[in-house]
Amino acid sequence: MAVGKGWEGVVLKLMRGKDFTFTVTAVEEVTEHFRRIRFTDGGLLAAAGESLHPTMWVRVWFEGGARPHQRAYTLVDPDPQTGTFAFEFALHDGLASRWARTARPGDTLDATVQGTGFKAPVPQPQRLLVIGDPASLPAINSLLDAYPSTPATIWFETQHDSDARLPLRADAARHEIRRVPRGGSALAERVRAELPGLVGPDPDSAYVWLACDTATTRSLTAYLRKDLALPKERVNSLGYWRAA
Repeated sequence: MAVGKGWEGVVLKLMRGKDFTFTVTAVEEVTEHFRRIRFTDGGLLAAAGESLHPTMWVRVWFEGGARPHQRAYTLVDPDPQTGTFAFEFALHDGLASRWARTARPGDTLDATVQGTGFKAPVPQPQRLLVIGDPASLPAINSLLDAYPSTPATIWFETQHDSDARLPLRADAARHEIRRVPRGGSALAERVRAELPGLVGPDPDSAYVWLACDTATTRSLTAYLRKDLALPKERVNSLGYWRAA
């Protein structure tokens, strides 16, 4: 796959990335701004074996200009028994969204598995503190699935009215969703105002998982580590996208 994929493909090959081809089996429009596409895995899940983990993502190649470009997507409901999974696309103006809008059963995508990882917090947290948006919804759901009995507070940034219908796998008995309309630094301000009261006196009691736009992710990660002095192993953060 490195051939024709520029320096990104060459680097991934040198880092021993493994290549797979996914085939579309079904397309579901969750909202007008959010689409779920189901695939057969081309052998990915069998190859992953015990390394399959919550929030697992792969690098997917989309055509654009003179060569393909890679974007990262989280595996949704991976099923090693059937060799199937889904991707969920928060639709906007971009290569991946343009592909997702027109995808049909039988279409294929090339992917490279390299770089994903998840280190389970030890000791297991008494509460999950989760910060994200529609782009990170698949990872958020996989995290909630991995800790089904752990209470969670979720700050979820929204952009469209239809985002209220997105399938957050939240249980009202254990999960509190705090929706934050997108705008400037609104998400970061809400988290700074509300999260400290939920951490508790023991820094190991909570686990913060954070994935939104790169600028907000960096700002909040610095705040959590420096201002709140949370141990690095209790904060997992990743910038998912860059604001235009």
